[in-house]
Amino acid sequence: MKYDFLIVGAGLFGAVFAHEAAKKGKKCLVVERRGHIGGNIYTEKIEGVTVHKYGAHIFHTKNERVWEYVNSFAKFNRFTNSPVAFYHGQVYNLPFNMNTFSRMWGVRTPAEAQKIIGEQIKQAKIGEPKNLEEQAIRMVGTDIYSILVKEYTEKQWGRPCTELPPFIIRRLPVRFTYDNNYFSDPHQGIPEGGYTPIVEKLLENADVRLGCDFLKERRLEACAEKVVYTGPCDALFGFSLGKLEYRTLEFRTRVEDCENYQGNAVVNYTSHEVAFTRVIEHKHFEFGTQKKTVVTEEYPKRWEDGDEPYYAVNTRENDALAARYAAMARERGYLLGGRLADYRYYDMDAVIANALDLADKIL
Repeated sequence: MKYDFLIVGAGLFGAVFAHEAAKKGKKCLVVERRGHIGGNIYTEKIEGVTVHKYGAHIFHTKNERVWEYVNSFAKFNRFTNSPVAFYHGQVYNLPFNMNTFSRMWGVRTPAEAQKIIGEQIKQAKIGEPKNLEEQAIRMVGTDIYSILVKEYTEKQWGRPCTELPPFIIRRLPVRFTYDNNYFSDPHQGIPEGGYTPIVEKLLENADVRLGCDFLKERRLEACAEKVVYTGPCDALFGFSLGKLEYRTLEFRTRVEDCENYQGNAVVNYTSHEVAFTRVIEHKHFEFGTQKKTVVTEEYPKRWEDGDEPYYAVNTRENDALAARYAAMARERGYLLGGRLADYRYYDMDAVIANALDLADKIL
């Protein structure tokens, strides 16, 4: 066996694990189905603008170890995520805060906003929330739910809010302050020059093969003592127990011959009348001054064979199936990690923390 570890996937989890293994003198082969490293955090230059190829990736964390770790590979700017939402010609601030409530109801104080939301919650007469719709109304009332949550969420997930689990909406912040910062984490920013240079540094002491589909070249398992797998857990076993559900995205990126297209990095479109969920203007992530700008529209859709799986659909049935696949992987000695292998949505800091934890345990 030539390698200590065969790492399937050159995304963030695989790259961090490869870097930590190399520090311990281990030899790693990293295979990647795509033609580039970095997975979904891959960035590239278009018209001098750093473009997030697979949607906006804004780094934020309260994990001091992770923050120190990423800063050892890149300098991060002071970008603050303050998205806005468009609904039938009106503009609202996100996350839900006093600017949102003032725009919607003309209120000025937290007490006024809390009174309106409280009355709407009382009128809805919802007990323990059984689905996303009930959870959202219990959080922000019926007006905010109808305008800024319902249609956007149904576009994103391709099903009514009454058929989605409550936990999806629980992570959305609601604040009774005039604070447009979406995240409450103490550390936030974008790496200057994008994420690809970080992954390049993480992989500099590993052998990397691009355009190599592990699932079609299983013979590669024989070249390493252990396999670290970051792909879809059901695909690892040929969908033998059944297929898991995912949502996918179509990205339509174009260059606009102007310096400033929408005035913000992230703009959500919350009504069904617009097919895409949001528009990203990439130059605003790095306070760009280029003469042209690059924008990306995101169109969510149902995942089909051949599509890139982006979001796990964490219903009770899917989670149970994923757990069975995870048990099979453990029985056969695979090390799993990342959002696809774990069938979970992770922020970037959680991916790094999980990879470091695995490295600590294994190495």
